[in-house]
Amino acid sequence: MGDLSKHFNRSEFACKCGCGYDTVDAELIEYLEAIRLRFGPVTVTSGCRCTEHNKAVGGSKNSQHVLGRAADIQVKGVEPATVQAYCKDSLIPQGLGSYNSFTHIDSRSGGDARWGV
Repeated sequence: MGDLSKHFNRSEFACKCGCGYDTVDAELIEYLEAIRLRFGPVTVTSGCRCTEHNKAVGGSKNSQHVLGRAADIQVKGVEPATVQAYCKDSLIPQGLGSYNSFTHIDSRSGGDARWGV
């Protein structure tokens, strides 16, 4: 049991710089739970980012990671394109980014964003 949901712990989303920032949007967790139920365990490779860490990793100035509304994920044994297609067709998150080695998903407000999908 996770402390955020059945399968996710706050520590999985904590900023990688060690600052302690770990606020996560509830809607994002709902998306990730749906992905987990469909494909199996989900690894969060990047969750929350403080402003300094986001800048250090080359994140967008308006990154949803800084708001605790985004996660970059991988699903073991499942191609990112398969996860991305599921998200696009079934979950319809506000933000969805397609990358060769991971999927970006977010619960932004103020309109949808898609890239590479």
